[in-house]
Amino acid sequence: MTTTTEKRLGRVEFTLLLSMSMATVALAIDVVLPALGAIRSDLGLAEGSTEAAGIITAFLLGFALSQVVWGPLSDRFGRKPIMYTGFAIYVTGAIASAFAPSLGVVLLARFLWGVGAAGPRVVTLSVIRDTYEGDEMSRAMSFIFAIFIVVPVVAPTVGAGILTVAGWRWVFGLCAIFGIAVALWARRLPETLHPENKLELSVSRLAAAGRAIVTNRDTAGYTLALTFLFGVFASYLASSEIIFDEVFGLGDQFPFIFGGLAVIMGAAMLGNGWIVGRIGTRRLAHGALIGQISLIATLTLVAVAGDGRPRFWVFATIIGAMLACQARMLPNFNTIAMQPMGHIAGTAAAVIGAVSTAVGAILGAILDRAFDGTILPFALGAALYGSLAVACVLWAERGRLFRPLLTPTVAAGLESSPPAR
Repeated sequence: MTTTTEKRLGRVEFTLLLSMSMATVALAIDVVLPALGAIRSDLGLAEGSTEAAGIITAFLLGFALSQVVWGPLSDRFGRKPIMYTGFAIYVTGAIASAFAPSLGVVLLARFLWGVGAAGPRVVTLSVIRDTYEGDEMSRAMSFIFAIFIVVPVVAPTVGAGILTVAGWRWVFGLCAIFGIAVALWARRLPETLHPENKLELSVSRLAAAGRAIVTNRDTAGYTLALTFLFGVFASYLASSEIIFDEVFGLGDQFPFIFGGLAVIMGAAMLGNGWIVGRIGTRRLAHGALIGQISLIATLTLVAVAGDGRPRFWVFATIIGAMLACQARMLPNFNTIAMQPMGHIAGTAAAVIGAVSTAVGAILGAILDRAFDGTILPFALGAALYGSLAVACVLWAERGRLFRPLLTPTVAAGLESSPPAR
């Protein structure tokens, strides 16, 4: 079925626009990774110092914590005003990062940058939930996530290319330009929040929405599972540059290796939209979760057997497969968590995103700080976090995995869900 929003933009432009809105987050992280070495050198940090990883963590914390503000605001004032405000803060944070004189100022600017990035992210997920339900929502999320994965593929190479002709500060400048371009494009997006579904900003209303989220077993359980899985992913993002350099001596090839692994993740996410229509959201999500924990167990065994320095091809193969499973879990876990929350989509998207990203970033930072020149801390931490994610899903499903398909319904709005006021 074609929704009112798709009729106005066309399915292709609708998907591309929301993908690029999400991609502003990925760009702000991935284009910076090749520049961490130059930042360490320019700001007087020790070679190989893990302090530079704080540039990633600070962004993720700002991104996570501010979502609980953006979500209720988008449910009250609409999706588009929040998207524009978020982009304005995003661009301000990127410019401030580019001119920062010290690591401390960079971290503050990156936190602000993350605050801005959260606005478009919350709006994007809210627009998807405003427009779709069930497996159709999972398919839409899959296509949007798959397209935005193109950014992590090319961003490190672009960042490395900028470093060959200019300083690391121009890397941040590129993000500001990209944010402005997407913000201008977003003017074509119609408002998807129906006037009758606007929610008042009141303590009692927010408390009621919060209770609905934390007391729903699917939403709470899958949010916690996303949190632990994001902890593994955040650690990979922040420490991949130093692992490829210090453990495997492949620092010069980092942009190409990282991009190649991102291609695997993007392909898996694109395939998710096709598979969901045939076996269902939950079945695919649970299969990916079992695959992920099996791969993490294999990585742990390989790390222990190789004293934390396995052959690179073995490590890269396992990581690539883990990213493919992550790609299958991310849209499907989000869909399952969001499905019961249609009447408070903005607030729910905010809480789910805030908890999973903020706590996940902290969990990832713990693994980053434990780096000892080998992959062993990462592997052991991933094993712990992965096991906790499995426990959360089992709790949410009452021990019953591979349940039937979600109802594949498409909605032009949220008529099926009465507004909670």
